[in-house]
Amino acid sequence: MMSNLFSIFDPSTNLFNLPLNWISTFIGLMFIPYSFWLIPNRHYIFWNFITNKLHNEFKMLLGINSFNGSTFIFISLFTFILFNNFLGLFPYIFTSTSHLTISLSISLSLWISFMLYGWINNYQHMFIHMIPQGTPSILMPFMVLIETISNIIRPGTLAVRLTANMTAGHLLLTLLSSTSSNLPFIMLFILIFMQILLLILESAVAIIQSYVISILSTLYSSEVN
Repeated sequence: MMSNLFSIFDPSTNLFNLPLNWISTFIGLMFIPYSFWLIPNRHYIFWNFITNKLHNEFKMLLGINSFNGSTFIFISLFTFILFNNFLGLFPYIFTSTSHLTISLSISLSLWISFMLYGWINNYQHMFIHMIPQGTPSILMPFMVLIETISNIIRPGTLAVRLTANMTAGHLLLTLLSSTSSNLPFIMLFILIFMQILLLILESAVAIIQSYVISILSTLYSSEVN
């Protein structure tokens, strides 16, 4: 039963020995050229409003007063994760963000780039950040060890947070759908209603998780500047 339950996260669809499930991760790139020629409508205006809000918030977190392209990478990260989270809510579509292969690749690459930039260009600031202000001298070695460990596990916590949240909701939907056979009409109606509520909750989780990952990545980037 458990193997069948977790098999919904198994990228097992193959054609000519190619895992076609992972192609859904990059479907969003097909819409990028189209967006440049899109006639403004309410959907375009709404998405433009969201990106402007994200740009202003990321700019504030990064401490940027004037226009700067540094926020675009985090807006792109938000868009990529949001698209794949929502795509996984559709039937028979593979959820790539429920795998550590994707989430850890994103978080680890960002973390390594932040660390390399910080230690190469702002190494004094990185050393100062290891010891909070006002720390007693006797506790300084322990604070360096604690800060080092907390810094190292950051990409893992980002990846596990995204993977666990996306996996949990899909497992609940799968468990509810597997119990729908041989049920009375009233119980079946209640079960469908619960699935609709859970789907709405999963949509909210998809938005929140993409926002949380992008915000935390922005905060990690601001610490190395």
